[in-house]
Amino acid sequence: MALEYLSPSDVAALCAGDAPPVIIDVREQWEYDIAQIAGSVLIPLSTLPERVGTLDPSRRYAMLCHHGMRSEMAGNWLTQHGFAQLINIDGGIDAWSVEVDPSLPRY
Repeated sequence: MALEYLSPSDVAALCAGDAPPVIIDVREQWEYDIAQIAGSVLIPLSTLPERVGTLDPSRRYAMLCHHGMRSEMAGNWLTQHGFAQLINIDGGIDAWSVEVDPSLPRY
């Protein structure tokens, strides 16, 4: 299955539902310290290959970064490694702060 692209609003709606995806934030620690989505899991893109074993290929994950490029790379990499339920959050946390949670700092 290919990487699915959804808006922050669509992902927020999924997160409020019965089977929310796990949000994987692939930004760096310093970025995560500025703004983060509650309950998200920080796995910087550079550490994904060594941390992939901590993820369950049967779970649904929503990938997040600053604007959507690193999360797209992470999602495509995970797809190649057997993960089938992956979402790329279009526009990243920057778009999330505009569409879903204006209290998040933009940087």
